[in-house]
Amino acid sequence: MKAKPLTNRCERRDDGSRVHLVIWETPEPVPPCQHRFKYRLAYVIDGVCVVRYDNERGKGDHRHLGDCEEPYDFTTPERLIADFRADVSRWNR
Repeated sequence: MKAKPLTNRCERRDDGSRVHLVIWETPEPVPPCQHRFKYRLAYVIDGVCVVRYDNERGKGDHRHLGDCEEPYDFTTPERLIADFRADVSRWNR
């Protein structure tokens, strides 16, 4: 099986910010992850990424909130998107 895109979209918001959602299902886990998904979700304001979830090779699942980086407990793509959107909403409060 080749990597299969599950979502790849960019949402432009009325305030000029952007939400990028990219999720792939992979044939094998991307180390050190145990699941078979590769993802990059980002919330960008004025060209600055303020919220990002990703799982780069060697680093595993994590999220960035402003300048802070912390581990993220990935369960499903649906939960990933929900958690990301919740952090975007909190960022805008």
